[in-house]
Amino acid sequence: MKITKMNLYTVPPRWLFLEIETDEGITGWGEPVVEGRASIVKTAVEDFSDYLIGKDPMKIEDHWQAMYRGGFYRGGPEVMSAIAGIDQALWDIKGKYYNAPVYDLLGGKCRDKLKVYSWVGGDRPSDLLNGIQVLKDSGCTAIKMNGTEEMHYVDDFSKIEEVANRIAQVREKFGYEIGIGVDFHGRVHKTMAKVLARELDQFKLMFIEEPVMVQNNEALREIVKHTSTPIATGERMFSRWDYKNLFMDGYVDIIQPDVSHAGGISEVKKIVSMAEAFDVAVAPHCPLGPIALAACVQIDACTPNAFIQEQSLGIHYNKGGDLLDYIENKDMFQFENGFIQIPEGPGLGVVVNKEKVLEAAKIGHNWKNPVWRNYDGTIAEW
Repeated sequence: MKITKMNLYTVPPRWLFLEIETDEGITGWGEPVVEGRASIVKTAVEDFSDYLIGKDPMKIEDHWQAMYRGGFYRGGPEVMSAIAGIDQALWDIKGKYYNAPVYDLLGGKCRDKLKVYSWVGGDRPSDLLNGIQVLKDSGCTAIKMNGTEEMHYVDDFSKIEEVANRIAQVREKFGYEIGIGVDFHGRVHKTMAKVLARELDQFKLMFIEEPVMVQNNEALREIVKHTSTPIATGERMFSRWDYKNLFMDGYVDIIQPDVSHAGGISEVKKIVSMAEAFDVAVAPHCPLGPIALAACVQIDACTPNAFIQEQSLGIHYNKGGDLLDYIENKDMFQFENGFIQIPEGPGLGVVVNKEKVLEAAKIGHNWKNPVWRNYDGTIAEW
C-alpha cells in the first residue's frame, strides 16, 4: 500500500482537517492544527507530503522518526502539530486496514467508558450558574472554566477576590456534585499564581490548570507549597522531551498533552506511559474538532492513568461549526451521565462527512486569538 495524496481542509470554526489517500482505497483522517496558526501548520503538512507521498502508510513509527529527526531543526508547536495530524491519519488507515480500533493496535482497551468534562463561561467567565445548570441537566458531572481575565505580574487583590467569589457561588449552588477545573490559562504570573492558588484551595477543585506558562514551570515548586489542589499542565508542551523535566521535578499531578499538538497518537501514547511511571494522571487537552477528540479517546481507552477527557461540544470558540457537524456517526460522542462509551469502529472510529467538509472548506476561516492588554497598555497573556 502506498500514500497517493494528502488533502487539507480549513474548516470553521478554527480547525484544519487532513485526509490521506492510498492506492488501495483506504483513507485516513487527522486534525493537524494550532489554534490561530492553521495556515502555518497547513504549510508544514504540505512540506512533509514531499517525503510521504509514495511511502507505505503502515510504517508509522519510521515516518514519525523521519519527520521529527529528519530535519536539523525540530520541535515547536507548528511542526509537532503537523506531525500529529499526519500520525493520526496514518493510525486511522492502519486501523481500517486491520478492521480494528486504534486502541486494539496499542494493546487493547483497559476501560469500558470514559469520563468527560465540558467548558462553561467563555474567555471572560460569565453566566456560570446558568451554564452549569444546563450542563448538569444534560448529565454532565464535571466542568472547566477560565479563572481570570487579564492579570499583571503583580495585580490588585480584588481580581483574586473576583475569581474566588465566582467559584464560591458555584459551590454554594451545586455543592460537590460538580467537579470543577479552573484554568489559569497561563494568564497569571508566578507572584499572583501563588496567591490565587492559595485562595482557591478552600473550594476543593478537581484541578488548577496552567497556573503559569509552561516556560515558567520551575515556578511550580513554589506554587505547590500554597495549595493542596491537583496541578495540571501540558497543553503547550509538544514532545516527551518537553515533559521529561516536568516529571522528574515532581510538582505536577495531571498532564494534559494535546494529541493534535504533541506529535499525535504515537508520541502522546509514549508521554502518558512516562506519566504512569511517575504516578501522574492524564487528562488530554482537546478544545478542537471531532477527529482530534476521536484520537484522544483511542489513547484514553488503553491508558490506565487517564481519568477524564476534555471535549469541545458547545465551547465558546465554536462559532460557525461544532463538534458533531462534520461526522456521520454522531452517536460516537453521545454523553451519558458524564461519560462516553469506548467506540468499537475501525481506525479512529469516527466517520467523516466529506461532503460537509468540502462545503465548509469553501468558507474556511482565519481564526486568531485576541490580543489583550493590561490596564497600563502592556501586553497581557490571553
